[in-house]
Amino acid sequence: MRVEFSIITRGGKGFVAHLFSAAVLLWGASKVEGRAQSGQPPREANKPAEEIRHKFEDALAAYRNQQYARAEGELRSLLASSPESFEVNELAGLVFVGENEYTNADPYLAKAVRLRPDVAEARTAFATNLLRLQKTREAEQQFREAERLEPRGYDPNHNLGEFYIQAGDLASAIPFLRRAQEIEPTAYNNGYDLALAYERTGKLGAARLQLQQLVASHDSAELHGLLGEVEEKSGNYVASAGQYERAARMEPNEENVLNWGSEFLMHQTFEPAVQIFQSGLTRFPQSARLLDGLGIALYGLDRFDDAARTFFSASDLDPSDSLPVTFVGTAYDKFSPPIAAEARSRLQSFLNADANNAAVRYYYAMCLWKINEKEPQPELAGQIESLLKRSLEIDPDYADAHTLLGTLYFREQKYPEAIAEYEQALKTNPNDASVHYHLAQSLRRTGDKARTNQELITFERLRQQQQDRTNEQRSEIKLFVYTMRNAKNGGSPK
Repeated sequence: MRVEFSIITRGGKGFVAHLFSAAVLLWGASKVEGRAQSGQPPREANKPAEEIRHKFEDALAAYRNQQYARAEGELRSLLASSPESFEVNELAGLVFVGENEYTNADPYLAKAVRLRPDVAEARTAFATNLLRLQKTREAEQQFREAERLEPRGYDPNHNLGEFYIQAGDLASAIPFLRRAQEIEPTAYNNGYDLALAYERTGKLGAARLQLQQLVASHDSAELHGLLGEVEEKSGNYVASAGQYERAARMEPNEENVLNWGSEFLMHQTFEPAVQIFQSGLTRFPQSARLLDGLGIALYGLDRFDDAARTFFSASDLDPSDSLPVTFVGTAYDKFSPPIAAEARSRLQSFLNADANNAAVRYYYAMCLWKINEKEPQPELAGQIESLLKRSLEIDPDYADAHTLLGTLYFREQKYPEAIAEYEQALKTNPNDASVHYHLAQSLRRTGDKARTNQELITFERLRQQQQDRTNEQRSEIKLFVYTMRNAKNGGSPK
């Protein structure tokens, strides 16, 4: 039996639990039918064996046709007359699973295991149902017992590996997925999940080798996409771009085009990125994420107004898209006056539409801050403070909002308030060298020399560590790309 959890989400970026009933149904029909056809009907001392066989086969046929109420009716009399039958209890449990009545299925699947503890498939069906009931520890025990019974079987090793993936224990999953792959080297799902587990645990060489072996027997776009991720993490950027391109040409869906174009963005090769995203938009003209990618590429080419118009179009297609807000707040001072006016208008619309969006308030405050830097206006400081305070009411851990509010207080010579905001920012992001520097300046104004020196020492240490990585980690382009790639997770940029 194979329980295809597919716990690792195809296309990467995350792990999810899927339903198990379909795998159980497929197994149940074939396995129980096999026992019935092999002359092993439930044993019954008081009725002719042929009558028992017919009842059981009727129940099995109803189950296979998803006529669960009829199957349950047939099994009711068999359970009354043959309560110790392994086959009857097993099928009764599977019928209840088919009806999504997992609690009712549990005692029958458990009894089947007690009656025949040496049947690995029965333990797997029981374990699967235990997972549905969120009895993780008991499910693990049953999966492990199934593997103990058949240590060289593909299915028990695969299933136990997938169980550990669902539990988030990739280190424990890898040995069982690896053993399953050794038993069936061309098994695609197991091989893909093994490669992704390797990649997520930093075993990039092993992931690459596993994917290359799979490509040899099952060449597919998703394999090349994952190879692209592996090569990117390995620092092989040319190879990464080649793999993403292969994936996009084999299967030119939105995700593959996005990954291909994003690889060029990450390494600031903007002209090819523009061409890739424009080509993708001819196929998917309603794709807000491809518009986001095009906007980033245009921004990288210093075509700021064109980039802004592209992001505005993306926002019109998907008002929940967070990247246009991030872009407008970050790049506002680079826009022409007409585009800047539209940007402010759109941010105001975002504010009116979503009263509980901390990011919108932060980036609107950023826009006003940049306006105030160029043309100081006394009333803007109050608006900025109000926006930032509301942002922090919504999200008290918003480090950037604390930092900007601290800087506002510092310029107003409210040093204790500035210190408090910088300290809050460091609780969320303790390794931000610039915040330690600003905190030191505020402490100096209050005469606290000891803490000032301590913060300056921390600043110098972090600055040295970050110096070589500053352009890579904190560039606007990378911020935009990371926000775009994470857009489907629903998070706001911070």
